[in-house]
Amino acid sequence: MEFDVVIVGGGPAGLASAIRLKQLAAEKGNDLSVCLIEKGAEIGAHILSGAVMDPRALTELLPYWQTDGAPLKAPVSEDRFFILSETGATKVPNSLLPDCFHNEGNYVISLGNVCRWLGEQAEALGVDIYPGFAGAEVLFDENGAVMGVATGDMGRSHDGSEGPSFEPGIELHGKYTFFAEGCRGHLGKQLIEKFKLNAGADPQTYGIGLKELWEIQPDKHQLGLVIHSGGWPMQSDTYGGGFLYHLENNQVAVGFVVGLGYENPHLSPYEEFQRYKTHPKIRKFLEGGKRIAYGARALVAGGLQALPKLTFPGGLLVGDDAGFLNAARIKGSHCAIKTGSLAAEACFKALVEERQRDDLTDYPELFKNSWLYDELYKARNFKPWMAKGLKLGSIMFGIDQLVFRGKAPWTLHHKAPDHAKLKPAAECPKIIYPKPDGIITFDRLSSVFLSSTNHEEDQPCHLQLKDASVPININLAKYAAPEQRFCPAGVYEVLHDESSNKPRLQINAQNCVHCKTCDIKDPTQNIVWVVPQGGEGPTYPNM
Repeated sequence: MEFDVVIVGGGPAGLASAIRLKQLAAEKGNDLSVCLIEKGAEIGAHILSGAVMDPRALTELLPYWQTDGAPLKAPVSEDRFFILSETGATKVPNSLLPDCFHNEGNYVISLGNVCRWLGEQAEALGVDIYPGFAGAEVLFDENGAVMGVATGDMGRSHDGSEGPSFEPGIELHGKYTFFAEGCRGHLGKQLIEKFKLNAGADPQTYGIGLKELWEIQPDKHQLGLVIHSGGWPMQSDTYGGGFLYHLENNQVAVGFVVGLGYENPHLSPYEEFQRYKTHPKIRKFLEGGKRIAYGARALVAGGLQALPKLTFPGGLLVGDDAGFLNAARIKGSHCAIKTGSLAAEACFKALVEERQRDDLTDYPELFKNSWLYDELYKARNFKPWMAKGLKLGSIMFGIDQLVFRGKAPWTLHHKAPDHAKLKPAAECPKIIYPKPDGIITFDRLSSVFLSSTNHEEDQPCHLQLKDASVPININLAKYAAPEQRFCPAGVYEVLHDESSNKPRLQINAQNCVHCKTCDIKDPTQNIVWVVPQGGEGPTYPNM
């Protein structure tokens, strides 16, 4: 199938790209074909974010979003920031918080619902949207330029053979291809390696965000209340923090982010999140309420100095696929929408000039001259400072923002990728986590159930091992099998065969919520996440 532009990914970056392309074509009276594929069963099915949204980029893209029914219904009414101890909390006065922690004019949202609405706007403009189709392979022309993607085969059996319902994937060819897969995109990762896009950039750093949606008692609900916290339950040398956002309909989003640069292999981000909810400042909102959804997703946090080259012959990276997120603001959706819009403008200019499959160099230039570049530049030292510990990091980043206004005459750098930071288990203290009570805290499997995750079991495993011996001979022996703990969905288990009593790794791929944490944090980089059949994975409501 031939198109002018092929877009891989139906998140805010991909949808903004499609909308802006069609807007420009309509302004010029051009007939432009744009195809967008999304691996989720529907637009929004795989979208998970906190989320507090800065509407600036959305307003630039769709100025009438308020009257057109965009699902931004909970303007931020109050900010609270706490430093937690195990039982106490110190509220940081808002007057002492840097600008990046202020949310006046922002909205508490479900990013999944915003994407569903953006999908409607894109379809109304004539974008061809195909949910349930995963981009499985990058296609190259005879000159080595990207010419599109192939979607994954459907109906293969676990051994790779063609099953009774087999349907081959489809080749989608474009004059240009946008990759908007989100954090640690499967194809984006391959393109960064093939074209050496990260040469000269810092190693990318990541976090894992875990989130639950609760329906709470009406007398405990305050529409638009935004709570952030640092400190307990994390140790001061480990980056992490919690949030609680009040949406409409007596719902709150409660979540926790753990930086994936942590050193202790005994640490479990999922269990730290469950502990966080037991703190009196958080528990008081949840008691008497009901948990209605759960999910997890890796997030990119390296900042400006970790951005790869954005373009290559025939295509480009937008949104989290490139690394656009402001970790200091705990926001990425406005970055995704802005970069998608800028990429569309560069691409449309090339198409008008009757170019194709070249390097869209106007895109990074447009970014460097945008307000988004200025915003990310001011926040560039946040994650490097916080990696030095909560106390020192908070003080130094405060000086960076309050004294230098984000324009300090230095730029700190990330020195090593997250997977290289784990220490041997024998060198680290074990962490004993309390058992879940089934009221405020819960086990992994009951949580996965609430994510509505589903995979056909008789298909090739989408969690691939480069070397099947590594999980036992290295990961278990040296790191106490950390994949059992850094996975938030109970995918990885070390079991003992009854006959030989030897340990083996069992991969419960049907539990996978597509967070990509295993692909990022595996200390040997032996686990490779690839796309399963299209339409599978979680189905997130209102997340």
